[in-house]
Amino acid sequence: MKPRVLHIIDSFEQGGTERQAIQLVRLLQSTGRCDVRLACLQKQGSLLIEADHLGLGEVREYRLTSFYDRNFATQIRRLARFLKENKISVVHTHDFYTNIFGMTAAAIARVPVRIASKRETDGFRTPMQKRVERLVYRFAHQVIANSNAVRDQLIREGAPAKKIVTLYNGLDTARAMPSSGQSREAALAMFGLPQDSERRFVTIVANVNHPVKDHNTFLRAAARAHAAVANSAFIVAGEGKLMSSLQALAAQLGLERDVFFLGRCEQVADLLSVSDVCVLSSKAEGFSNAILEYMAAARPVVVTDVGGAREAVTEGETGYIVPAGNDEEMAERIIQLLRDPKRAQAMGERGRQFVAEKLSCSAQLERTLALYDSLLAQPAMNFAPAAPGMNQERA
Repeated sequence: MKPRVLHIIDSFEQGGTERQAIQLVRLLQSTGRCDVRLACLQKQGSLLIEADHLGLGEVREYRLTSFYDRNFATQIRRLARFLKENKISVVHTHDFYTNIFGMTAAAIARVPVRIASKRETDGFRTPMQKRVERLVYRFAHQVIANSNAVRDQLIREGAPAKKIVTLYNGLDTARAMPSSGQSREAALAMFGLPQDSERRFVTIVANVNHPVKDHNTFLRAAARAHAAVANSAFIVAGEGKLMSSLQALAAQLGLERDVFFLGRCEQVADLLSVSDVCVLSSKAEGFSNAILEYMAAARPVVVTDVGGAREAVTEGETGYIVPAGNDEEMAERIIQLLRDPKRAQAMGERGRQFVAEKLSCSAQLERTLALYDSLLAQPAMNFAPAAPGMNQERA
């Protein structure tokens, strides 16, 4: 009998975690080796359409307001009852909120295999949130880290090493394929970008909701690079609450004519096809999907030395790695790539080859199925669901 596997995600917004989860669910379903179900905490976002097309049946919603109120207890009971009634064999959660909610309910329901996930290094969670998550890891049989950097940090913070396994994100290379037959001019027009054939575009794809993405450093580096390479222009793709402050900083730096804020971008592959250099300026990451998309599109990258960047980028071969917050060094590397297009192109091609060989969807699928099989073959290991004092508002 095929194992029944429930994946729980926060929402269906266009975030890296959500895209990875939906991709993995689709891959697992395609094998026919699992009976896959999907649940969420917030049934909203553009990826919901994709999830509906998978034909998994009802996507159940367990909406939370806090980890310490009557509704939390109600939703825990609902999920635990569903897990028992449907004889779920594996619960696989994907982020902070679903780890806490899903692992707790799965422990109460005595689900045979419970898998949590950690996808970022420092910079996202408060000390109290980290403590709560570590407590909930007691209920998990395995914690997936999406890079060795994340794994190492979990161990430093007190998580048991034997519970943590590194499984890299997989990239659907189709996401890096631009619209067939579309010219550069048409792609530029799609995004409202200048048609000047001499323009060289430097792009960052990252949400504008959290200071950890550090767009300020990107913009300061952009000002330095533009002073050295007059035909350079800069693209910020992503939406969020920090947009107005970034636009104000661009104007302050004298870049109002040379930085283009696109907001949400659904056609990432088309955007990357007209980009000469791609950048990630984050202060913290896990294993960045954006870096993988840049490399899969054969773009040279300049990224900050955080999370799993060094596990994806080979310094001087597929791109450059610079210290977080160092706009001067970031600018120097951008300038080098803009001034040497042949070298930039060669670096991009090496990056594309690396992603295709090492970080494919098939590799991610094989590793995940092997993990499921290994855990399902072990004697049942259940942990008593002691209350970990989760007095936190959902934020």
